[in-house]
Amino acid sequence: MTPEMAQMLQRASRHFAVDAHLVQAVIHAESAFNPRAVSPKNAIGLMQVLPSTARDLGLQELQGLSVEQLLADPRVSIVLGTKYLAEQLARFDGNVELAVAAYNAGPGAVIKAGHRVPNYPETRQYVRRVLSLAKAYQSAVQGTAEPGEPT
Repeated sequence: MTPEMAQMLQRASRHFAVDAHLVQAVIHAESAFNPRAVSPKNAIGLMQVLPSTARDLGLQELQGLSVEQLLADPRVSIVLGTKYLAEQLARFDGNVELAVAAYNAGPGAVIKAGHRVPNYPETRQYVRRVLSLAKAYQSAVQGTAEPGEPT
């Protein structure tokens, strides 16, 4: 992660009141810190935001750049992804596990599953990975990282 990305992550996490370690973990799990990442479902950027979700969050073409092009900008991706994560945290009453599941599978899937993590292997694995990474990042800051965990 570049210093600029880290700075933007800190700003966005403060602005949207989302734990910075959680945001960092989502970025790690979604794109491995590659701002040019594009998924098979066309999720774009560091936080792998879908163009349709970005539009729902208010992103519009700007200065001749499409929503897709804007999402490749780490600043845009971090702000929109953190905003979307904050919305999921609010929707699921601060339940981080459900918010992370909604980030991956969509809030409708979590609601349909009875306000539980949907029984999708990919989503279950994703939630475990993000929560583990967030804990490791928090431990690293506190100087208590386990061997093999991110620092």
